[in-house]
Amino acid sequence: MRDSRTSARTARLAVTFDAGQLTSDGGLVWLAYADDQLGLSQGLAQQLREWRRGPVRHPLALVVRQRILQIACGYEDQDDADTLRRDPLLKLVCGRSPHAASADLASQPTLSRLENAVDRRACYRLAYALVGLYLQERERVGGGPPTQLLLDLDSTDDPTHGTQEGSRYHGYYRQHMYHPLLIFDGDTNQLLTAILRHGTAHASHGVVAIVKRVVALLRAHWPQVSIQLRADSGFAVPALYAYCEREGIAYTIGLPPNPRLQALAAPLLAQAQQQHHQTGAKVRLAGEGQYAADSWPQARRVIYKAEVLEKGSNRRFVVTSRTDLEPLALYNWYVRRGEPELWIKDLKEACFADRLSCHRFWANQFRLLLHAAAYWLLDTLRRALMAAGLVRLQLDTLRLRLIKIGGWVREHLSGRSALHLHLASSHPGEPLWRLLAARFPLRE
Repeated sequence: MRDSRTSARTARLAVTFDAGQLTSDGGLVWLAYADDQLGLSQGLAQQLREWRRGPVRHPLALVVRQRILQIACGYEDQDDADTLRRDPLLKLVCGRSPHAASADLASQPTLSRLENAVDRRACYRLAYALVGLYLQERERVGGGPPTQLLLDLDSTDDPTHGTQEGSRYHGYYRQHMYHPLLIFDGDTNQLLTAILRHGTAHASHGVVAIVKRVVALLRAHWPQVSIQLRADSGFAVPALYAYCEREGIAYTIGLPPNPRLQALAAPLLAQAQQQHHQTGAKVRLAGEGQYAADSWPQARRVIYKAEVLEKGSNRRFVVTSRTDLEPLALYNWYVRRGEPELWIKDLKEACFADRLSCHRFWANQFRLLLHAAAYWLLDTLRRALMAAGLVRLQLDTLRLRLIKIGGWVREHLSGRSALHLHLASSHPGEPLWRLLAARFPLRE
């Protein structure tokens, strides 16, 4: 008798894509649930003007929801809709019957027309709507209005490929790119806004105007809130310091080194080097002084760090209006701003925010906001899992373990129509499903 394992290995395998009511994204139901709870796609769709004439086959809210859900599932290209529009579960969560005979969802040309129909005014309204979502969720998660907020500012490179409007060659990054500005809540990692800028824009380009609008919305909603701002040295411009000082916003911003600052920190560095020579251990010291660049109207508090390690020494500088912490404690708090780099990684790698391939600049700004919306959906599920005791996952890991599950959408006719989603029994993401189901029952 032949060994059954050998038979399985040598058997001929035929493969066809004809299994009917199957989906490769069983976790879509959780993304749809998060979207319903946030009112996200519906809220964004309300900011768009209907430009189509005559009979409309796909309502705006449906098309926006479809596009955001596709991105969150890992399908960043519009072309993916040409086959995904028939996915039974995607059809179901977008309000269509999952049956193959029912109307399909929007195709790639429809999604392309949507993105290219958006203009500057619409992007402005959409950005406001995204901040409005943050206000709603920050208050809900915190159990009421916050007393203090931390805004983390950052910029990132967004490579371009072709002749997109606003694409420029950036000498530092050595590529043609856009240079978006991102604002996160530094305590909760929630994304407030994502603003597209041309490729050679300085990191601080437009930052005062944008922060001014965001702060106005925050204070209109929470009049008593205290606001702090944290940013790297790309935002070290006097206009931002002056704005924060006028508005009573405490700021801590990195400073690029220069000979005067290095001379200010030289005695502390010598002390650190001496301690390292005596002990051989890593030494980190911090001090402070008053410093005024030629373009500053007055001196400001500057914190400087001197650090000596086995591989060498370094000095870092920050300018701050805060007076409540000693130099080393304040510097250690400042370097926590490295966390937003992980959030940006989630936005770019898991939510494909660097996939801005439209020709028109405002179409790409719209796409950036759509990818930000996908970030909100996945991050909302991550928060729910963390609240249930799970460790924090990267969003691409979360998608792999929670969303990418093969399933069979089956309809039962027993008195009234009912749907049953059969998922792969061997999938290792089942425990995550059970954690979410305990918190958010899918049935009414």
